[in-house]
Amino acid sequence: MHDTVDLEARGIPSVFVATSEFADGAAAQAKALGADPAAVFVAHPIQDRSDAELQALADEAAARIVAALEARA
Repeated sequence: MHDTVDLEARGIPSVFVATSEFADGAAAQAKALGADPAAVFVAHPIQDRSDAELQALADEAAARIVAALEARA
C-alpha cells in the first residue's frame, strides 16, 4: 500500500494486488494514509492452489490490473 501511494504521488500510475481477505484492511490503511489507491483483489487463499489455478487467477486479474492502470493514467 505504501509503495503504491508513493508511486502515485510521483505520478506513476500504480495498482496493488492482494487477496480478498485483505480488502477491509486495505480500505482502513488507505483511509489512514488519506489515499485512494487502485486495487485488484483476487480469491483467497492462494497458497494451496495448483500452478494451473494460480495461472487462471493471474490471467483473470491481469485484465483488471491493466484496466485499473489505464484509469489512473
